[in-house]
Amino acid sequence: MNSELAPGRMEGFLRSRRDAGSKLLVAYITGGFEGWEAAVETAAAAGADAIEIGIPFSDPVMDGPVIQEASQRALEGGATPASVLATVPNLDTGVPHAVMTYYNLAHHPGHDRFAATLASSGIDAAILPDLPFVESGPWRHAAANVGIETIMLAAPTTPDARLGELCEASSGFVYAVGLLGVTGERAQLASTATEIAARCKGVTDKPVLTGVGIGSPEHAVEACEVADGVIIGSAVVRRLLSGDGADGVGELIASFRDALDAG
Repeated sequence: MNSELAPGRMEGFLRSRRDAGSKLLVAYITGGFEGWEAAVETAAAAGADAIEIGIPFSDPVMDGPVIQEASQRALEGGATPASVLATVPNLDTGVPHAVMTYYNLAHHPGHDRFAATLASSGIDAAILPDLPFVESGPWRHAAANVGIETIMLAAPTTPDARLGELCEASSGFVYAVGLLGVTGERAQLASTATEIAARCKGVTDKPVLTGVGIGSPEHAVEACEVADGVIIGSAVVRRLLSGDGADGVGELIASFRDALDAG
């Protein structure tokens, strides 16, 4: 199983950026939403180090109302996993791509087939938030066999006895979940965001990125006092829902990039 632990494109890219002194910035965009392709490219051009592409799913248990609405509109517009993934090879970003979706989409076709589809679609990593770590071994192995990194989520409730094992098994980066609950912007950064990042940093040298509850550039800077970077989701998708389109996404990502670069 050592192949699971070998750094792939996502982890190598983020490590090099981190080691060069940059705070990492990952943008989440709902695949299949109108104009999502341009939003992905614009986010990368505005300074995102990687893009997390959401594959819409009918029961998105981790997603808050903003991303749920975008996913529902994408589904109503005819988006499917196949249609989203078929578009990825045409995206001009120059940065790694991860998909975020739910385990049913991997379980139904089978691990090997789903992992192979991701690999052939130019995807570097996968996040399956409803797949428990203790049950993730078969998926991680199938994914690693075709070069797909599996990004594991470390929650504030993850016990110390399991955290080191989880971080060791994660590849690409470690997703430090900033607070309990669904995705969404909050008025202030939860104390659990820095606490879980610090706990992860204490047991791994892999990039540790904080997500969930990062609502402003100020939150991002605060989170990065501990974490290596942040994942921005609901704030980005809100721009798409508001009709601001790719330009609005680019402006938002640029504001986060500028704040992180300024420290």
